Amino acid sequence: MAIWWYVARASGLVAWALLTFTVVWGILLSTKVLGRRPTPAWLLDLHRFVGGATVVFTGIHLGAIFLDSYVHFDLVALFVPFASAWNPVAVAWGIAALYLMVAVEITSLLRRALPNRLWRRVHYASFPLFAVATIHGLTAGTDSRTTFAVMVVSGAVLCVGLLTATRLGRAIGNVEPVRAAPPPVATIRRPQP
Repeated sequence: MAIWWYVARASGLVAWALLTFTVVWGILLSTKVLGRRPTPAWLLDLHRFVGGATVVFTGIHLGAIFLDSYVHFDLVALFVPFASAWNPVAVAWGIAALYLMVAVEITSLLRRALPNRLWRRVHYASFPLFAVATIHGLTAGTDSRTTFAVMVVSGAVLCVGLLTATRLGRAIGNVEPVRAAPPPVATIRRPQP
């Protein structure tokens, strides 16, 4: 049934667009462009909501691929890298993106129960997640060669790249420079009478 192919394409595109928005919004929040502490609270809630919506549309994408009869994908082909008979490398990029997304989302939902350092380290996986999902879309997507798609992907990659550079620049700028320890104070010995 051709409808599942259209659903798979559309949901994949929407999932990637939502992921892009989530990454951009997260970088904007972390660089404090929107203020030192994001107020009102809906700014952070929007980031969380769109991240959750990304998971939902990724689930729809996987379900539609599973139900599509044109190319047969069983559960192994959907969840095990290089197990797909159709374009195994392109599909493997998508599977890697799926696992990164699940790790980021689960740790985000459990953020209050996790040490901040662990949450932050896993959350940094959002950067490779964006890169891997973009590679998946470009290599597996049937619409990726259109002029419009190339322009959109190029703009998104440029935006994420510039914001990431800004984020890194601000993080490096906030690090206190390492100062050399002051030289030891020399003690002057007085001659003994």
